[in-house]
Amino acid sequence: MGCCWSCTKHEDESLYRQLLADNERDAISSLLDYLENRGQVDFFADGPLKALSTLVYSDNIDLQRSAALAFAEITEKDIRPVSRDVLEPILILLQSSDQEVQRAACAALGNLAVNDDNKVLIVEMGGLHPLITQMMSSNIEVQCNAVGCITNLATQDKNKTKIATSGALIPLTRLAKSPDLRVQRNATGALLNMTHSFDNRKELVEAGSVPVLVQLLSSPDADVQYYCTTALSNIAVDETNRKKLSTTEPKLVGQLVLLMDSSSPRVQCQATLALRNLASDALYQLEIVRAGGLTNLVTLLKSQHEPLVLAAVACIRNISIHPMNEGLIIEAGFLKPLVALVDYTDSVEIQCHAVSTLRNLAASSEKNRLALLDAGAVKKCRDLVLTSPESVQSEISACFAILALAEELKTRLLEQGIMDVLIPLTKSPNPEVCGNSAAALANLCSRIDDYSIVLMKYAEISDFISSFLSSGNSTFEHIALWTMLQLLESNDQDIKIRIKKEIHTGKMNLNNLTADDNFTNGTDEIANLTQQILELIK
Repeated sequence: MGCCWSCTKHEDESLYRQLLADNERDAISSLLDYLENRGQVDFFADGPLKALSTLVYSDNIDLQRSAALAFAEITEKDIRPVSRDVLEPILILLQSSDQEVQRAACAALGNLAVNDDNKVLIVEMGGLHPLITQMMSSNIEVQCNAVGCITNLATQDKNKTKIATSGALIPLTRLAKSPDLRVQRNATGALLNMTHSFDNRKELVEAGSVPVLVQLLSSPDADVQYYCTTALSNIAVDETNRKKLSTTEPKLVGQLVLLMDSSSPRVQCQATLALRNLASDALYQLEIVRAGGLTNLVTLLKSQHEPLVLAAVACIRNISIHPMNEGLIIEAGFLKPLVALVDYTDSVEIQCHAVSTLRNLAASSEKNRLALLDAGAVKKCRDLVLTSPESVQSEISACFAILALAEELKTRLLEQGIMDVLIPLTKSPNPEVCGNSAAALANLCSRIDDYSIVLMKYAEISDFISSFLSSGNSTFEHIALWTMLQLLESNDQDIKIRIKKEIHTGKMNLNNLTADDNFTNGTDEIANLTQQILELIK
């Protein structure tokens, strides 16, 4: 800290001392004593703070520099909540016209802004305006420290909106293109911190930050790349922003695809998540495939780094929604790694995305459905589903319901024992799991060549139908009636006799059913299905 005192030296020291006021000389003397014993001194209270404040309010620029440098060094080592009395002299120094004072004051404030309480207090005391002024300084060191302080302040949720509306975004955007890497990192980090709410993202877009963030994706610095990919990922959460990006940033997808192959795992991860968010829109689902994104994604699915796997499987899940991508995804070799992720029990989210992707791939192509079956997807899901969390059960049961629609697969699905898991799942406390499983059962009972397996499971199927008919839930009643109708239309006399008997005994109670919530062409579907069943059992 000797540098602080050296700033007060003069060629003629005795003459210089005469120019100082008595209180300033006393403050310097006290401060030197405190600095000699700094390990036992609290510089944020009483005498030490009073001595520093005296130098701050001096008209002597050398004393102001000494105070600023002292605050910078003290706060670097002593970071804790401080009072207004501590912040006030630093904020005064921040408004100095001297660049040395500005640089040190910004550094001191940035150090204190590591603490959450201080972050709020600095903004409450009006610290943003002088910091924005210093961001526009011609001095790189002042810029760097001012932007660094803003970056710290912006990590506090209470400050984000105030910063976004303070006029800070335009200078931050300009400084993101600074030739000085430290300034660039601080500025892009601050912009990233502004992307965590819809209103702030809107302010950021209006400030013209997006083209700069996209441009900096090609930065050679991994930190800048990370800040920019993460900011763009957050910006792409909003539909209005995605639409604007699609018309104004034609190179965005290509650059993000390249960054999926970055040597930095966190850049890879954020680039993949940015593509995932963009792929919420059909246009981007196609564009990512056209840009060669599948090659990198299938590689990332096999990564040993869980966040990368999660980002990749979430991204391919969105891309797989588009029917035109289904075949291309399978041809790119995704089935094997996706099936492997179905039992990735360390992450339920990864399991859900993997199964959801498989369901999407099975949606519209007989060839794809057969490929899923041959890849072992059904067997793995069957073995896993009863012991899985409800969220995974929901995805698997929905996948089974889609597969059971395929006429060409029904016999193979029955032979693989899928009913053994679907029937217990109809008793799940989760309505979605119940409904999906029952719908799959109903589909498997429709127009099959051999009803022997259905007959073997008839007692359990009957129990599910009875339970759904008495549920008071019109959707469940509808599924139960539809299942009964499919069984009756099989023309299997044994099934027909059993259903007729259970209707007459009241086990399959067709009375007092809920009126259908959804009318088609003015017709109550529940009443219509009930009538068809009664006609068939005459």
